[in-house]
Amino acid sequence: MKLNNSFKERNSLGHDVFEYLKNAIIDQTIEPGSRLVESKIADMLGISRTPLREALHKLEREDWIEKTGSGGFQVVTLTKADIEQTFGIRSVLEAYAARLAAVNHTSRDLLPLEKKIKEFKSCLELKENNDKLQKINTEFHDLLYALSETPKLIKMINQLRAQISMFRQIILRQPGYAHKSNEDHIKMLDAIKNRDGKAVEKLVRAHIIKGKNAVLTQLKQEEMKQKSA
Repeated sequence: MKLNNSFKERNSLGHDVFEYLKNAIIDQTIEPGSRLVESKIADMLGISRTPLREALHKLEREDWIEKTGSGGFQVVTLTKADIEQTFGIRSVLEAYAARLAAVNHTSRDLLPLEKKIKEFKSCLELKENNDKLQKINTEFHDLLYALSETPKLIKMINQLRAQISMFRQIILRQPGYAHKSNEDHIKMLDAIKNRDGKAVEKLVRAHIIKGKNAVLTQLKQEEMKQKSA
């Protein structure tokens, strides 16, 4: 675990440390199952333990970390049940949002989506890093669901945002998956252009199931490595 030490004491430090550690967990700079030693993290970040403890307790409340038997903390390890539940909820919410987008959009609304598809394709051709691909992927989905014009639904999707970001890191590292993902996005956009709500709903569900299977495959591979180690 290698962390940045650019923090300075300030009123919002606890929140900033929380966001920093959460993002490190999402991109797996801090790996699942890692123990979080207060003294080491405080020294690495150059901060006192008070804002660090505030951040750790918030991470625990939001289920990013859990207490160990010794009273410390460790990063939560995802289980098959966690993955199944998160993707199951996503498939319902996001497919419904896409169906509404097919009904509620105007032609001009689709231009930003077309732009993101082109950006993603360009990054693939230039073999850009995973972080850039994930950013464009997330922006595409955000734009798509915004077209549903349903604030409560968008808020519910965004409550899963952090977990979704973590899964996208895993998914887009799978060989060939990024190309398949962009092909799916093109099909989704075509269905929306045709105002075919049923078709885009089906496409989004299938897209999310592919992602779930990619994450489950990765989980299985990691479990096998641990058994053979």
